[in-house]
Amino acid sequence: MVLVEHAPVYTLGRASDPANLLRDEASYLASGAEVHWIDRGGDATWHGPGQVTGYPILDLTRDPVRPRDIHRHVWNLEACMIDVAASYGIEAGRAAGRPGIWVGDAKLAAIGIKVSRWVTFHGFGLNVSPDLAWFEGIVPCGLHGFGVTSLAMLLGSAPPIREVSDRLVVALGTRFGIDPGPEMVVPLDR
Repeated sequence: MVLVEHAPVYTLGRASDPANLLRDEASYLASGAEVHWIDRGGDATWHGPGQVTGYPILDLTRDPVRPRDIHRHVWNLEACMIDVAASYGIEAGRAAGRPGIWVGDAKLAAIGIKVSRWVTFHGFGLNVSPDLAWFEGIVPCGLHGFGVTSLAMLLGSAPPIREVSDRLVVALGTRFGIDPGPEMVVPLDR
């Protein structure tokens, strides 16, 4: 399990529509963000400061309940972020036909994974306290007409990144039935 705070970067998944990048690549670079097409599901998103990006690398053949169940894996990732939001008193959830985690019509977290030989890659981005203006350069996840939110916006102040990452580690351990001991987790500094 890897939890990081990236430098500003826009990523697009395998099936992304290039039209979901609303500017040319040079303008993204001029703003301090790179653009990368990567081998994951999902569409356009942004990662950067104020967002916890998680990469749980799991062997789905070892799931004791339903091995090789990609839908269960995604459901568990979503449940982890719903659990973390709930720990702050925020009612977040899934929305039919819209991937990720939502609070009303605003996206709190994005999910994009890849599975190869039943091992998971990539993961999620949970907005803690990013500058949401970064999302204005894209159509987030290819979904027109929806906003993006963060824990800071919903709470009125930003919880520490370290605190959120600690809560994510607990939620991931609980939902996936793993013990993320201290040797498995290098905490985020803030």
